[in-house]
Amino acid sequence: MKPPRMHLTRRTRTLMCGALLATGAALAGCATPADQSTDTALGTKAPVKPAKQKAVQGLPGMPPVLDPKDLYAADRPNQLSPVVKDFKQRVYVPNTNSNTVSVIDPKTYKVVDTIDVGTQPQHVVPSWDMKTLWVNNNRGHTLTPLDPRTAERRGPDVEVHDPYNLYFTPNGKHAVVMASLDRELVFRDPHTMKRKHTEPVSCYGVNHADFSRDGRYFIVSCEFSAELLKVDTEKMKVVGQQKLPFEGAMPQDVKISPDGKTFYIADMMAHGVWVLDGEKFTTPRLMPTGKGAHGLYVSRDSKEMYIPNRGEGSVSVFDFPKNRLTKKWWLPDGGSPDMGGVSADGNVLWLSGRYDSEVYAIDTRSGEQLARIPVGGGPHGLAVYPQPGRYSLGHTGVFR
Repeated sequence: MKPPRMHLTRRTRTLMCGALLATGAALAGCATPADQSTDTALGTKAPVKPAKQKAVQGLPGMPPVLDPKDLYAADRPNQLSPVVKDFKQRVYVPNTNSNTVSVIDPKTYKVVDTIDVGTQPQHVVPSWDMKTLWVNNNRGHTLTPLDPRTAERRGPDVEVHDPYNLYFTPNGKHAVVMASLDRELVFRDPHTMKRKHTEPVSCYGVNHADFSRDGRYFIVSCEFSAELLKVDTEKMKVVGQQKLPFEGAMPQDVKISPDGKTFYIADMMAHGVWVLDGEKFTTPRLMPTGKGAHGLYVSRDSKEMYIPNRGEGSVSVFDFPKNRLTKKWWLPDGGSPDMGGVSADGNVLWLSGRYDSEVYAIDTRSGEQLARIPVGGGPHGLAVYPQPGRYSLGHTGVFR
């Protein structure tokens, strides 16, 4: 004969379960819901504490990642490092055809100085320690050091062959020169620029890059052979290479997503941005943005990415949380928006007008053009400085 079935009230069952759980015993039907604490089973609803984020095992010597879900957490509006907080707010514009750097006061939108530099300056690059701005004189085979505290030249040029672009490893151990025509990645001392290691590459036109979340590898674009490279940072070796699936592709700027899962590569001939899984390094997919897609710049809140389309005078806006393009801003009188950066407060996107000898200032809240400023011939990789962040990875200002 079966024993009579007991009918317990919810409160009685809850109290019994709570008592048994408290002693470490187990009872069918007493499992604590996954989204509640044991206090909830006793009648007091308590939110579960979020799981502790696993620390990123970064490149040896690299500063710790502040937030694994947001690599740009240190780049919030006006969050300036003590190293740079007293530097003059300026926009430095390398004029490739004039062999000069135009210095703009962002408050007045006026050129306040013009600095003579070497032949064919391409980019103005903040050093890893953020104390120096290096002008990459590509065909002059030199770097011109600028002092961002005074916004003037600091000392003589440093001899460096074919410095089309310049990056720094996340631990500050090496400068990495993108020797485009030499077909080399040259690892140098970040202060003296003495050559430490040369990595020959079989692609043509190495020019832009960005580093993985842990800093252990970086992705490089090869403009003239339509290829991408994956490079082991510590070994200083190319560990992956692939051809982009678009006839005549010309990849440009490279930027990693805030969560570190995706790399974006602008392509001026595919007229869009390649979306790449850096870990797997499989064939990327193309996201069309506009004619002549060129630069990639992340907003101060890490929610958007600005993509200047040089061939049509527009800027596409990509929304990271929504994972799609949401806006397009058109320059009212056309233009050739190229490389640049975001102001320290995050309210202005500064871009060089490569074929129009001018610079554009664009309101990031509305997309409105705030100014068009005449500069020298062939303005290219301008740097807005100072910017928030703890250290610089190079280019026109990639900060972590």
